[in-house]
Order: sequence, then structure tokens, then C-alpha cells
Amino acid sequence: MSNNKSNGYSSNGSLVVETHHHFLDELYKMMVKDVYDGGRNRDSKVVEFKHPKELEALMDLGLNKETSDDNLLKICQDIIKYSVKTGNPHFFNQLWSGLDDYSLGGAWLTEVLNTSVYTYEVSPVFTLMEKTLIEKMLNLIGFKDGDAIFTPGGSLANMYALNVARFKRFPDVKKTGVYGLPKLCVLTSEKGHYSIKKGMAFLGLGLDNLVNVKADSKGKMDVQDLEDKILQLQSESKVPYFVNATSGTTVYGAYDPLDKIADICQKYGLWMHVDGAWGGSALLSKKYRALMKGIDRVDSMTWNPHKMMGSPLQTAAFFTRHKNLLPPCHSANAAYLFQQDKFYDVSYDTGDKSIQCGRKNDSLKLWLMWKAKGDQGFERDIDNLFECSRYLANLVKERDGFELVIEPECTNVCFWYIPASMRDQTRDADWWERLGKVAPKIKEGMTKAGTMLIGYQPDEEHVNFFRMIITNLEILKSDMDFVVNEIDRLGKDL
Repeated sequence: MSNNKSNGYSSNGSLVVETHHHFLDELYKMMVKDVYDGGRNRDSKVVEFKHPKELEALMDLGLNKETSDDNLLKICQDIIKYSVKTGNPHFFNQLWSGLDDYSLGGAWLTEVLNTSVYTYEVSPVFTLMEKTLIEKMLNLIGFKDGDAIFTPGGSLANMYALNVARFKRFPDVKKTGVYGLPKLCVLTSEKGHYSIKKGMAFLGLGLDNLVNVKADSKGKMDVQDLEDKILQLQSESKVPYFVNATSGTTVYGAYDPLDKIADICQKYGLWMHVDGAWGGSALLSKKYRALMKGIDRVDSMTWNPHKMMGSPLQTAAFFTRHKNLLPPCHSANAAYLFQQDKFYDVSYDTGDKSIQCGRKNDSLKLWLMWKAKGDQGFERDIDNLFECSRYLANLVKERDGFELVIEPECTNVCFWYIPASMRDQTRDADWWERLGKVAPKIKEGMTKAGTMLIGYQPDEEHVNFFRMIITNLEILKSDMDFVVNEIDRLGKDL
């Protein structure tokens, strides 16, 4: 038995550092057996749900006393037991899921090497890996001589876009602040991600200066309304400077018409950003990359490989066609890190392009995965996700009691389940109100049973519907059959 003891000093005064190989060996075995293998088993539970107070009572969460390795391993077993198994093919709740062998290995190697990607001297391999990935992804986007930086999530990447675009148009803002600026405005689709709202507040632009552009019946930005609102803002002596388009909206998975939006942005001199955090991985598919026609014309893009590409959380990046913009926008020239008289090429010290100081290595897990799969492997994976989404949409259209909210464009499939007791009734206001209670009840049932997890939500005039996300790279069409059968089982008697 290995006991946890603090490091101490020997009789001659030297420091004795105790290692815990037993703990790590046993934890590794546990992770492989119960998470990597067990958690990905379709017959295993996705979640062992407990209410917060119940779970708090079950878990040993206190931090006051030393704990033996054996007790720590027991706690780790409980952590696994009560955590959601997001690698399970029946986890459809979020825009990310799955557990790829190679990227998981990359994540483990990242943690044991534990470095920060700000200077080449402390992160030589990962600096070069990130450079390789950036060049690869810039080429896929169509930015022939652009720049990029990995960020802690897509929301931050979208905020980078807001900041970099403002700096390009008003470079003095870095020194003098917002006080001398005109009243800047940002336009985004009403179906766009809420991180643009957060960015407006965070950067001092203000929520009152965020203008929502209408979306059409398919969830795409209405280009005419975009131009009308630009003209309206200009007539009010405001300065629209930025348009946020989306490739793969969070709820419906809609792809905005990039070429048409680019025409408008070019006409009025506005920065065009594309939030491709979710749907940007369509660029890996020859069959589906046409969904992003016009992406090579935009100024910047957000792309999250931890979503459709299946890399572990989190893997995200901000890309721009403008080569020499990130360093002057974000640099602080800290002399203790970015000395210009180092003995190697300091252009590889990329940390000052970021708003962060310490920056986690998020490149290895994606690089290792890409190295293993190659372009063709990723293309097969992306094509399979889209094909499974189309298969599910057809099941929904053909199966009694299921009804599509909207035809899928990405791999989001949004639908209602209508219990047998409601199928032949008049669809008046009372009927829709009752239908809005069905999805939450079925979600409760699947969560408590642990059979699968699917999100639900309302959207404007639409009452609660299921938002099924297909992103696990191991997904099969048989999993789509399971989804409709399980929902029918849980909801048929409601």
C-alpha cells in the first residue's frame, strides 16, 4: 500500500521528493477500464444522475486533511461514476463529444510535459506544431498569407475578432482607449452566438451598440436587412465597423450566405468575421465545404476543432487574412519574456500575439490526431456525421409522432416529439403549450435512466424541441435508430 506523505528532508539536509507511481498506475488502469472502454460502451450509462445535494453528500470533497493514495483512488472512482460519459456515442447534448485515441494520447502527453506556449525556448516542439496547424488551416480557409493564434475557446476567438477589427480601423485605441472613438456598432445575426454580446460588454463597446440582423425561415442572415441596418446606423451618425456571420449556428446549424454578406461588407468597408466554431469543419469535406462558399473573402474566422473534428476540449483558434495585425494589436513587449537579443530567431516567440501570458498547449492533441488520420480520414469522419444527420432527419419525417422543426444544414437535427395522446388534436395555443412540456419531461426520463443525453430548447415562436447534435466521430446510423426508439419509449404514454 502506498501512503500519501509530504516531501521532507533527509538526515543530511537534502530534500526527499516522494513519488506516487502506484497512484498513477492504478489511476491509469481505472481511466482506461471505466472511461475509455466502459464509458464508450453503448450499453453503459451516459450518466448516473444525482441532484446537487445528493452528490455533495456522496462525494468526499473536503480539503482539510491528508488523504492516502488508496482513498484518493476511491474518490477518483466516484468522480468517474458520477461524471457524464461524454465519450459515449449516446451523448448528443452539446456541440462536442467523443473520445479519439490519438488526441486523447496527445492530451495526456500535453499534461505530463506541462509547458506554456509563449516562447520557443520553453515550448520548441509545440511552437512548431502550432505553426504547422495554423498554416494548414489557413490554407483550408483560403487565407494565403494570414495569421492565427490558438485561443481558450471559440468565445475568446470571437472577442479577438472584435478587438483586432477595431484596432485595424482605429489603431490609436490601444493607447488612448475608447474615449476618442466614434459610436462604433457591430451587426450580427439574431441567431448568432451569445459570445458577441459578451464581447461587446467586455471590450467596452456596449450592448446598446450591438444590432441584431433578422434571420430567414432557415435561420440564415437576411442580407437585405443587413444592408438596411447599415444604412440606418450611418444615417444616425453611428459607425458600423464589424459584421459577424455564422457557419453553423448553435441551434439550427444554419450557414449564413458568406458571398452575399462579403459583397455588403466590401461595399461599406466593414470587417467581416465568420464564427465557424461549430460548422467550420465542413471545410475538410469536398462534399460539404460549399456550405462555406465565400470564406476566402472574409477578414477573420473562428474555428473550434474540439467540436466537429473531435479533438478534446479545448481546441480553438482565431484566424485572420491580415498578416501583421495580431502582434501590434495585442503585444505588451514584456522584457522578461520577449527579449529581442536572444540567440535564436525570436519570430518564433509567438506569445505576444495573444491577450494571455501563460497559454496552454492545445496543438499536440489536434496535431497527433491529424497526423494519424490524414486529410482523407478527417474527410470520411465529417462526411459520416453529415450523412448520419440526414439519415436521422429522414427517420423523423417518416416516423409517427416525430416532426422536424427545420431541415438540417449542418449536423444539428431539431424536432418535436408528439405523444400519441396529442396527435389527432387541434393545434391551438393550448396544444402548443402542452407540447412545450413534452421535451423537458422526456429529457428528465432519459437523464434519470442514463440511456442518452439530448438537449432541448424553445426558439422564438417555437415551443421546446429537441436539438440533436451529431458530432461523435464514432457515430453510426444505428445510433440514430436508437434515438428515435428511446424517445418514443420514454414519451409514448405522456
